Amino acid sequence: MSKSKVLELASALIERPSVTPDDAGCQSMLAERLSAVGFQCETLCFGEVTNLWARRGSGAPLLVFAGHTDVVPTGPLEQWESDPFSATERNGRLYGRGAADMKSSIAAFVVAAEEFVAANPDHSGSIGLLITSDEEGPAVNGTVKVCELLQERGERLDYCIVGEPTSVSSLGDTIKNGRRGSLSGRLTVKGKQGHVAYPHLARNPVHLFAPALADLVTEHWDDGNEYFPPTTFQISNLHAGTGATNVVPGIAVVDFNFRFSTASTPESLKQRVHAILDGHGLEYELDWNLGGEPFLTPRGELSNALIDAIATATGVQAELSTTGGTSDGRFIARICPQVVEFGPINASIHQINEHIAIADLEPLKNVYRGTLERLLPRA
Repeated sequence: MSKSKVLELASALIERPSVTPDDAGCQSMLAERLSAVGFQCETLCFGEVTNLWARRGSGAPLLVFAGHTDVVPTGPLEQWESDPFSATERNGRLYGRGAADMKSSIAAFVVAAEEFVAANPDHSGSIGLLITSDEEGPAVNGTVKVCELLQERGERLDYCIVGEPTSVSSLGDTIKNGRRGSLSGRLTVKGKQGHVAYPHLARNPVHLFAPALADLVTEHWDDGNEYFPPTTFQISNLHAGTGATNVVPGIAVVDFNFRFSTASTPESLKQRVHAILDGHGLEYELDWNLGGEPFLTPRGELSNALIDAIATATGVQAELSTTGGTSDGRFIARICPQVVEFGPINASIHQINEHIAIADLEPLKNVYRGTLERLLPRA
């Protein structure tokens, strides 16, 4: 039996060690295949990052598949059962860094587009692929820059499927139709260093901060909504002291993070944190970093088409979810009214021996092709 086109392309991509921000030639290979079926391909480089924008057609609607060729580092090579960049087939699985996150999705995108074009050479509407090598890293010269360029050129995206690995137990069980925002803060609480035997001559910033911390931890930030759970607040790091046991520290540094829903805004969260800190009379500095705004695509044409395509290809009834971390969907949502994420099972992503079930590759491609067939009108 001949190897499937999706498996062949996924394997070829895995064998290129494209650790962020190095694309390692993945996108040129994709562009060659897409150009052969009528896509206009542009390589867009910003700093060390390589991006590919490929489009076939000029009319609406424009359905875009988005993803990333970059992968996270392998970790200790000796812990892998096979070379992470050798695309090894074993026990019905394809092993390698990026197998699940997300070179298999990209391979499925491309083969789905090839098959759709072969069957519908004069299709109405347009198909696009937006591929970056900067998703696993800082994410400042990748998808966000391409989206800004497309907006400047007046290219309107109608639908976008990001190929992130969203499935949990079986292929097709979960679609992400939004993501929570991420807002981080680094708080420096100021006290006065001194000797622990003379506390009246010192001011311990940990003691000063403790009541405010209790209030931050117990604060009810919002109730969430139909699509999002309530906003959460978590301390990730707390450091104070010199290492000596007889010194009252002079400052305490606290790192924290909000994962917030569309029920709150970054501005409202910042105001409430400052109000709590000020209410306790603390002397402090607070630096904020907005990692990403939340985005949400209510159920509509795109999610309905994808749910139907999943049911046809896999027999699974997909559910909409907004759990998990941030993704490049947050940038695409600025210029596209309907953005969802769908891809393979995510249990092994970023892990040693990352893999995908080979039996899931063809259905994954069929889901993407089926969505094209449902959303792009026949000529």
